[in-house]
Amino acid sequence: MMFPKKIYGSKIAPACSYCTYGALAADGKMIYCRKRGVVSPYYSCRKFHYDPLMRVPRRQELPKFDPSDFSLD
Repeated sequence: MMFPKKIYGSKIAPACSYCTYGALAADGKMIYCRKRGVVSPYYSCRKFHYDPLMRVPRRQELPKFDPSDFSLD
């Protein structure tokens, strides 16, 4: 039996901040869940359904360069 490969990996921890049923509450800190009400952004319930468009990726830090890295000497 073949299972489809998960597009975004299998190590994504469930959280209401990127659930299909969650939306940012008016205070900007809590999540309003259509199934559970107002909850913490890190909370997750049995109705969790991953929505990749709601996930905000972490910013990656760029490496620090100096002018000698770009010289042809």
